[in-house]
Amino acid sequence: MKNSDIDLKKIEDFSNSLKKIILDMAFEAGSSSSHFGGALSIVDILSVLFSHKMNQKKLGDKEYDKRDRFILSKGHACLAYYAALNKIGLISDKELNSFEKDNSNLAGHPVKNENLGIDFSNGSLGMGLSLGIGLAIASKKRKKNFNVYVVLGDGECNEGSVWEAALAAPKFQLDNLFVIIDKNNFQQTGSNKEILDLGDLQKKWESFGWNTDAVDGHNIKKIKNYFDTKKDNLKPNILIANTIKGKGFDFSENNNEWHHSVMTKSIYEKGLKQIK
Repeated sequence: MKNSDIDLKKIEDFSNSLKKIILDMAFEAGSSSSHFGGALSIVDILSVLFSHKMNQKKLGDKEYDKRDRFILSKGHACLAYYAALNKIGLISDKELNSFEKDNSNLAGHPVKNENLGIDFSNGSLGMGLSLGIGLAIASKKRKKNFNVYVVLGDGECNEGSVWEAALAAPKFQLDNLFVIIDKNNFQQTGSNKEILDLGDLQKKWESFGWNTDAVDGHNIKKIKNYFDTKKDNLKPNILIANTIKGKGFDFSENNNEWHHSVMTKSIYEKGLKQIK
């Protein structure tokens, strides 16, 4: 087997593990709604980043300041984030089971906790890109040479603060900034087209001066190739990831009820049968 095939297999296994963890966590949350659908649409993206691409360090490591930074701007999709941190050994299985329970470190949106690998609190949409720009500037000025990865939702791009940040990043030549838009075509109360159609996102970001590309957000090989390909100019980078909300389970795919629905025992058991 080629090394490239081994890498792909590792990422695919990581992705399948995340789906199982997300299903378990949603069920353990009981009557709490867990933003199940929006977490599943970013699973394959996070699998490439956390199991293949990003340089991660634990708090206390002498190279800690040089680690790559990750910002989940669409903080409601934290199930996928917590699952990825569990898989790389920063969040324990016991901690996962506390999700959304009293006194838990794992709330329904990420709360900064460096011991668990969570660098930023997120939840108020439209803030993550600005944070990422500040980090990317700091990386260059302090000569730390780390990359910054920011995941935005497509519905989140209705926020004006996103476009202010989009204008700013090219000015600072932030080629160490990578933004991924989870384009699953839904937001909390309906489809993006119904609420505020942003049209061709790729052309919009290109007109703002970014390196732009688009990919099937569930094709692990293509996502990996994108991040493994060197970008040759001093522009910030954005990837439009065409995804399916609720990807991986037939009851949740493209079903916007799973933005907030509660995981019952019968649905959980159905989901277990569908995991690869």
